[in-house]
Parts: sequence; C-alpha cells; structure tokens
Amino acid sequence: MAVDRDAVAGRFMEVALSEGARGLGRTSPNPPVGCVIVKRGRVVGRGWHRKAGLPHAEIEALRMAGKRARGADVYVTLEPCRHHGRTPPCTDALIKAGVARVFAGTKDPDPRVSGRGIRALRRARIVTRVGVRERECRNLIADFAHWVRTGQPRFCLKLASSLDGRIATRSGASQWISSASSRAVVQEMRNRADVVLVGVGTVLTDDPRLTCRRKGGRNPVRVVLDGRLRTPVDARVVSGGGRLVLVARPGASQLRRRRLEDSGAEVVELRGKGPRLWPRLAKELGGRGLHSVLVEGGMTVATSLIAAKMVNLLRIFYNPRLIGSDGIAIVGPLKVRSLAQSIRFRTVEWKCLGEDMIWTGEPR
Repeated sequence: MAVDRDAVAGRFMEVALSEGARGLGRTSPNPPVGCVIVKRGRVVGRGWHRKAGLPHAEIEALRMAGKRARGADVYVTLEPCRHHGRTPPCTDALIKAGVARVFAGTKDPDPRVSGRGIRALRRARIVTRVGVRERECRNLIADFAHWVRTGQPRFCLKLASSLDGRIATRSGASQWISSASSRAVVQEMRNRADVVLVGVGTVLTDDPRLTCRRKGGRNPVRVVLDGRLRTPVDARVVSGGGRLVLVARPGASQLRRRRLEDSGAEVVELRGKGPRLWPRLAKELGGRGLHSVLVEGGMTVATSLIAAKMVNLLRIFYNPRLIGSDGIAIVGPLKVRSLAQSIRFRTVEWKCLGEDMIWTGEPR
C-alpha cells in the first residue's frame, strides 16, 4: 500500500503544533514553537520553547532523542533560527545531530532569520521542506508576526453579551451573563495572552483579580487604564498576584501613585485619552516585547479601542437571553452616520459552547 507522505507529514506536524501551543503567552519576545523528531515512524523526541532565554523547541527535542536523532526526520512549526541570540543557532544543532530531513511549518517573519535557516540546512545537504500545515503554523505565531511587522502587540477584544447586544442590566448587573463553559474559555484566553487589560470602571464595579484561574495556567501582565489613579489600594487586582501596570495621565495624584507603587503596582504615564491613547499604549507594550493583549472591557474601553481601529481580533460570547434597550449596550457611540461608515468584520468562526454562541472575527 502506497504511503501518503503529505498525510504523514501533516500528522506529525499536528503533534508539533500541540507542543508549540504550550508556549503561548510564555515566550515573548520570542515566538512559540513546537518540534518533534521521528525515527522509523515513531516520535523519539519532542519539545517546545518554554521561555525566552531557555532552549528552543528543536534543542529540547534533540536532547530527548539523543543518538536516535541521526538520520531522523524533524517536524518544527517554524523555520529553525540561524542567528545568535540568547541561545546558539538551532540550525547548527540540527546539522551536528545528523538529522536527515527537516519539515518546517512556515518561514520565520523575523528578518534576522527569514530564509537563512532553511538555506543553511540545505547547504548541509539536509532535505528541507517548508509549508507543512502552514496555515495552522502561521496562526500559532500570529501575535509574534504582528509584533515583528509593527512593533506593537496584537489586540484581541473580548465581549460577553445578551442576544440583544447588552452587557449588563440598567443597574449594571453583569455577573454572570455568560455560562460557566464560556468563562472557562476566557480563562484559557488569559493563560495564552501576554497582557489582560480593563478600564478602571471595571475595577471599581467588579473588583476583579484578572488572574488566570485555569489549573496549570499562568498570570498575564495585568493592565488597568486608570487616568486619575482611582484604583483602590485594597482592590483585588492590586493584591491578586503577578505584574500590575496602571496607565495614568500626566498630572495624576502623586500621593495615590506612591501608595499604589508601595503596594507593588507599576504606574506608567501616557498622554491622551479615548482613541488617542491606544497608539501610545501599543508602542509602550510593544517596546516591552509583549505580543498579545486581551482586552476585557468594559463598554468605554471597548468603544475607544474600536474607534481607534486597533482591534485585531474580536470575540463575542452571546448568551441566549434578552435584557432590553434599557440595559447597557455592548458598544457605545461610534459616530457612524451611514452603513458605509460602519466598522465591518470578517467572520473567522462561529462556535456553540453549551447554551452560548461564540463569534470570532477580524476587521475587513
């Protein structure tokens, strides 16, 4: 029976993708990468990049494979690096190990690497193929690729709404508008994001921790837009664990600043408010090597992000209930006077999760 080599390559790259996904939210400023090494149809080594400064996925997999790597096939989600950073080039390690073939999911968008790793492997007479499960491999590094191109993180706006587009009742009651299953998905989104961001209104109303409550998860950097530093020192977000950055406007109370900083928060002053703030904030976060920001609202923050045209991914959790026009709308005024001026999105995915529906889209 003839062997479907494309199917075999796709199956092993799927394993590498699963390994790489374990690094989401943990590797910045590096990309998440997964790798498996296969000998005679069996996986003999696997690895994923755990953190910047630690060994890359290929090195982890080679260590597991040991001598079995000689003559083996390597499946890696991203082109192996050729440059010297905090760690030596992965291409050198693969060549030294004597691997026979390398299957890479996609080229590295980093100009220091792009194409150089592939050329180095081919010069060493290692058969190298690029483009196995390319769409999935590009999705894995979407945040990193955006950061490389723009110097800014990728913003994902998450909203939870009733069927009639309300995020809360007239009195402001919103917990819990989405189901427990949807809330578990949000915890996984936090686990995979570099940053989770809300406005100070959410802190004052809901007193959230903004931590990841998923078993085995890690806490993202927590950012609160708080122009006048109204976050209480005893708020749960201050004591919740992990890094907290409060974004204030110049001229905010120095006394409040000292108290918050003494409690462990970092205060960053940025000019501008509403839509004008976002480009400055994106530059600040991107300069810290942060690739992904999960924006969790509320309405004022969501509206200003949309108005600034900074949404890269929009995810709305719809619960099958009606609140009515006296409830709080999912988005505030956008000054749209005609349908031609409306901000349009392309549907990426519709998904049912229990009684909820999750819509994911990208701006057109």
